[in-house]
Amino acid sequence: MKITIERAALLKAVSQAQSVVERRNTIPILANLLLQAGGETLSIKATDLDIEVIDETEARVDREGATTVNAQLLGEIVRKLPDGAQVTLDEDQSKGRLTITAGRSNFELATLPKDDFPVMTSPDYDATFTCPAPTLRRLFDKSRFAISTEETRYYLNGVYLHVAEGADGQVLRAVATDGHRLARIDAEVPEGAEGMPGVIVPRKTVGELKKLLEDDEAQIEVSVAETKIRFKTTGIVLTSKVIDGTFPDYARVIPTANERTLKVDAADFARAVDRVATVSSERSKAVKLSLDDDKLVLSVNAPDAGQAEEELIVDYGDEKLEIGFNAKYLLEIASQVDRENAVFLFNNPGDPTLMREGEDTSAIYVVMPMRV
Repeated sequence: MKITIERAALLKAVSQAQSVVERRNTIPILANLLLQAGGETLSIKATDLDIEVIDETEARVDREGATTVNAQLLGEIVRKLPDGAQVTLDEDQSKGRLTITAGRSNFELATLPKDDFPVMTSPDYDATFTCPAPTLRRLFDKSRFAISTEETRYYLNGVYLHVAEGADGQVLRAVATDGHRLARIDAEVPEGAEGMPGVIVPRKTVGELKKLLEDDEAQIEVSVAETKIRFKTTGIVLTSKVIDGTFPDYARVIPTANERTLKVDAADFARAVDRVATVSSERSKAVKLSLDDDKLVLSVNAPDAGQAEEELIVDYGDEKLEIGFNAKYLLEIASQVDRENAVFLFNNPGDPTLMREGEDTSAIYVVMPMRV
């Protein structure tokens, strides 16, 4: 294999693939990228056996072939080469070496046989549909904060993507929860998605997917099977196993009888929570919300550190209410609000609280209170 490629194009492709590679693994080949050159294309593949990403980019191919090379070393070398450099990758199979040349810089890296590189089997997908990148980005970005990190409840370690019944018919829905907070985000069902099985997309995959969804003009082809999900866009294919488990019946924890309504500027609210939480010795300590006649008082009482209080003028006309929350959870939920107003719907101090963006019910959040 021998190719020449512009440094920026190589760096983008290597970076996309490299992030899938686990730094610590016991199988040497999994630390490598598979480089394949053919026609006018360089294909770079990486896998951790759960996720596989393939990035294709244009290159001048002088000699077709394939090899594998350490992902971290290749990434570091390309990153440190000067902007605009033309990079030549030349494999010597007899030596088991890949030579990287750019200007006066010359590197030689050890390779491993391409035949040792694992291939992720491709199932028969039950549904394939196309979705605009901004739609998928909204579904995953607004729900990912609520993904559980508790490995014992592994079925909560991802975003549950499925087709569900919304208020006005079927919707494509993303749900994540860790038992303390929940995010439920809806979008219009793309044509062809109606028959898709519900799948739990793992946390790492959600993180990798973010890079594919940066281009607002991109159309993403999504293929879903019981065991895998694939996201495909121009030049990049991301395939991932899904979590083998049953997502809980999240509808049971979404309150429907909350009638005490607080309307507050989301940015003002987030800044106020952040300020009063400063005196808390731990970010997880409760911040108390005291509501009465268009006035909200946020307060923190940390015996070891001190006290803090801030008052906001809000829209609230229901009975007086005092309720406590984890400050971090409030900040994360408030940061999801794209519109000016956040609407909180309360019941009693011990019951879950519902939050939405203005009158929009396509994105709702539930947060459990704390004792204060």
